[in-house]
Formats: sequence, structure tokens, C-alpha cells
Amino acid sequence: MQMTDIQQQFVLHWGEMGSLWGVNRTVSQIHALLFVHGKPLNAEQLSETLNVARSNVSNSLKELQSWQLVRVTHVLGDRRDYFETSVDVWELFRTIVRERKEREFDPTTRLLQSLVNSPDFARESADGQDRIMATLELMQKLGAWSDEMLRLSPATLDKILTLGATVQRFVRGSPAAQEPEALGKP
Repeated sequence: MQMTDIQQQFVLHWGEMGSLWGVNRTVSQIHALLFVHGKPLNAEQLSETLNVARSNVSNSLKELQSWQLVRVTHVLGDRRDYFETSVDVWELFRTIVRERKEREFDPTTRLLQSLVNSPDFARESADGQDRIMATLELMQKLGAWSDEMLRLSPATLDKILTLGATVQRFVRGSPAAQEPEALGKP
């Protein structure tokens, strides 16, 4: 399959961003290609289009499946497995957030909770205890908040994101209210 220049730039950039996010470049490129192409592709097509080894494609597809970002589908008259991803950016966002939370965030929260529950915790310095408990409290609040956000519909999430900037401006006050004269300063 031949990619357009736009598709190629998107796939290459997504691969670079994946590397920065701790994801293998080929994994990210395969996901980007499936997303931007919008139609199922088989492993051979992915390998040829991205010019990567078939074994690398197979391993990358397994990883994407474990993240629930790619699913197997079939094409009538073809016995090969084809792979597709959601083309809904909100669904992808929610899947990535949910998976990263389960794999990275939740284990940290569980560890912090086990540290606080440990009989040895009382022997830590008061400052150390305070920092660990403050970290645990923050992690628990963020975890509860993200769980609530993941339950919302994409339309509601979009409204919350749009509203967020408005709320921030309201909390900070209007720019005119921030002027020294408005604050009673010369």
C-alpha cells in the first residue's frame, strides 16, 4: 500500500512520539498507520508499507492487542488475519488512559498504600511519612477522578475540556481584575 505524504508524516511523527512515551517506535507506527488508513490491513501489508521485518510486525501487533488498541478481523475470501483499530479518537484516548492507569498508575497507588499500612511505616521520620501519605492521597484523588472521567461519554468529556479553560479563567479572575490598579496597588 502506498501512503500519501500526509499519512507518511503522521505515521513517522506518531512513531517518534511513541518513543518519547516509552512505546516501541514500530508499535506506534503500526497503530498510526491503521488509524490514519481507516481500513483493516494484514501483517504483510503493514510490513511492506512500513518497510519493517514481518517478525517485528507480528510482535508489535501482539503488543497492540494486549493494549486493546488493535483487534483481528477477517476479509471475505481471504484466510489471513487483518488488523484494525478504532477510528474514534475518544475511544482510543479512553483505551490508552485506562490501560496506562491499570499498568502504571494503579500499581504505584497500591504500593504506596501497602507502605502506609506496613508496621515499619511508623519508624519512618514524620516528614517522610507526611510525604508518602500526601503522595498516596494525591494518587487516590487522581485515580478516582480519572475513573469518573472514563465513565463519561465523549460528548460530555468534550464539554468538560472546553469548559476547563473557562473555569480556569473564572477562578483566576478576569485579566482586568489582575491589573495592579484593580488590586488597589499604584
